[in-house]
Amino acid sequence: MGATRRAVLTSAGAAAAGGIAGVQGSLAAPDSGETVADPVVLGPATDIPVGGGRVYSTATVVVTQPAAGDFKAFTSICTHWGCQVTAVENDQIICRCHGSRFSAADGSVSLGPATLPLSPMNVTVKDGQIILS
Repeated sequence: MGATRRAVLTSAGAAAAGGIAGVQGSLAAPDSGETVADPVVLGPATDIPVGGGRVYSTATVVVTQPAAGDFKAFTSICTHWGCQVTAVENDQIICRCHGSRFSAADGSVSLGPATLPLSPMNVTVKDGQIILS
């Protein structure tokens, strides 16, 4: 007798979950924010105004500069429903899907419906360029 449909689907689901867990484990560095496989040059640091920021949608990251020379980065995927945040205004990262707002300084929730903060990402400035690593 062949495998039942339920057995095949259960095995496929377990394999997929294991694969996702393996990928997540390889992308995140403990206690240091998320990392990417290879460093990515996002653009000039001068593109990020003090008290503001910029969303880099293709890299799914938002970079802010809460104080002069202090660059922060977070995933640009809202923790509420997974929409991409769209703007940084008045020291707030804004998701226009449902109105969530996050602190540009630390990614914490300023206004719901989101209840979880944005995950930090690692950025540095080298030769005037913002590098996502």
